[in-house]
Amino acid sequence: MELTMMMYIIPAMIMFGCGVYGFITRRNMIAILISLELMLNAVDINFAVFNRFLFPGQMEGMFFSLFAIGLAAAETALAIAIVINVYRAVRNVDIRQLTKMKF
Repeated sequence: MELTMMMYIIPAMIMFGCGVYGFITRRNMIAILISLELMLNAVDINFAVFNRFLFPGQMEGMFFSLFAIGLAAAETALAIAIVINVYRAVRNVDIRQLTKMKF
């Protein structure tokens, strides 16, 4: 790989690693959602970088990035709606408190 490609891949790897760490260690649903979005943004960067350097004349990576951004927006809207409903029921967004809910 070229040095210029590594300049994009390394920050994306760091972003993805921070997202995985936050997803595993956090107990707050909002923080987990932010960590998930961080991982999705790192994947979007990789789509764009690999498209730019491996297939410079094509746009598939850019279209995949736009599609992933649209999915992330829909996922965020749905997750925020779930978090709001959980907060109304439990008055807390800690994932340990969800075991007390009756389904």
